[in-house]
Amino acid sequence: MLNAIQAETLLLSDIVIDRRTGLRAFGASTLALGLAGCGGGLPGFDSGRSAPSPGPGPAAVNPGGTVPVALIVPLTAGGQGGVAGNALRNAAEMALAEFQNPTIRLIVKDDQGSADGARTAAQEALAEGAELIIGPLFAPAVQAAAAVARPAGRPVIAFSTDAAVAAPGVYLMSFMAELEVQRVVAFAQQQGRRSFAALIPDTAYGRVVEAAFQQSCAERGVRVAAIERFALEQGRMQEAVSRLATSFGQIDGFFAPETADTLPAIGQALMGAGLNTQRVRMLGTGVWNDARTFRIPQLQGGWFAAPEANGFNAFAQRYQTRFNTAPTRLASLAYTAVTLVAALARQQGTQRFSETVLTNASGFDGVDGLFRFRRDGMIERGLAVLEVRNGAAVTVSAAPREFARQGV
Repeated sequence: MLNAIQAETLLLSDIVIDRRTGLRAFGASTLALGLAGCGGGLPGFDSGRSAPSPGPGPAAVNPGGTVPVALIVPLTAGGQGGVAGNALRNAAEMALAEFQNPTIRLIVKDDQGSADGARTAAQEALAEGAELIIGPLFAPAVQAAAAVARPAGRPVIAFSTDAAVAAPGVYLMSFMAELEVQRVVAFAQQQGRRSFAALIPDTAYGRVVEAAFQQSCAERGVRVAAIERFALEQGRMQEAVSRLATSFGQIDGFFAPETADTLPAIGQALMGAGLNTQRVRMLGTGVWNDARTFRIPQLQGGWFAAPEANGFNAFAQRYQTRFNTAPTRLASLAYTAVTLVAALARQQGTQRFSETVLTNASGFDGVDGLFRFRRDGMIERGLAVLEVRNGAAVTVSAAPREFARQGV
């Protein structure tokens, strides 16, 4: 099992990590990265190439490349951290294999899932000439690697979902729950929903989404009639639902950012407490993006925000063919990061990894859709809103194809 820090870092949208059952692998896929802000599509994309499965240890990939770039991931970490680290490594090497004649050389380092390991890996990578670091995954490891990279003027593109580790020069290529909350609240408000209640797990993930929910509702002029938190112990959720029942007549939206493991029980408890889901729209985050969720009767008609799936589905098919296993949902992040870096190295000359280039306001188009980095290190994504309908998720508001100058 993951320790508390790791579990917090890996609780991503689209159900990457479940706090009870660990990492889930999804079959999914990717499109070539188009550089919206860098003059056209990705040059030389070739999805027909094949590459051998990488060996178990760190290695230099594309040793003839002229621009050294480090990949720091937890290859030998225990449990699901190691699973995630190896999937990220596989996807990174696949991206390089599919990019025609890349000029970057990937220096793969194992941080062992620790801050000390990340610090050593970053020091070794910079000593080998790395101009940019992709990774690490866990928040303490990101902080340690950044402490080495930033004084040397080397940017970091990390995979943590902990917003506290973002900083100028330390960019998060992550699925941020806050963005999903903002998107689904905004959509619900646009559809005329004006008063919400929420049932939120008393976890690190729950605290993040609760703060985002309260802020988003305040910004949109949506009333928050009631919020209840519940612990994972049996019976606590039912107690929280009972306390919420007094608000049911006042609301037209109900926010339940939980996974498919808990949502059936939540749905039954809400129905038993008298919530009319024909009148009150259920709302969720990307953790709803699970086929099991789509079959829950009380969630039919519910809305959640997530990246559109076409890109990831295509990527996953190629990953499955190359490595004979399904990728974890995290894997597309490494694929997009390496493809972005390879394209910038080819197109942007000596300014390739400058702040101006990396934070281009027009953004980039990757496996999981449109994204851009802010100067403070946070990511913005173009997300879709999907509706749970008849055992499937149907897009009811497409992801944007371009960014406005101020936000999505």
